[in-house]
Amino acid sequence: MDKSKRLFLKKKKKKRSFRRPLPPIQPGDRIDPKNISLISQFISQQGKILSRRVTRLTLKQQRFITLTIKHARILALLPFLDNEKKLKRTKPSARTTGLRTRKRTKPTARTTGLRTINK
Repeated sequence: MDKSKRLFLKKKKKKRSFRRPLPPIQPGDRIDPKNISLISQFISQQGKILSRRVTRLTLKQQRFITLTIKHARILALLPFLDNEKKLKRTKPSARTTGLRTRKRTKPTARTTGLRTINK
């Protein structure tokens, strides 16, 4: 085959070496509600527990971390919410327009007829 006829064939690229990053929990790590530096790796900015896909934990580790985070929240070592906007109370603002009143409509034949039937 000529080179002009081999346009659809691509050159093979060399495979790069791929190395998975180490798991966040090592065998010697102590998972404890008081170990906040370890627990905080598995909590988002908003205070939510991150998923297994994000944290790269096994199912057993994820369950244990979830329980540990919940225990730490109950012991008041971690906040339930980390979003400060929700925690702060806003100052009530005065209404610029007056209070709206409901407009009364005149009774129609349809509504008055229903009232007489129900009596």
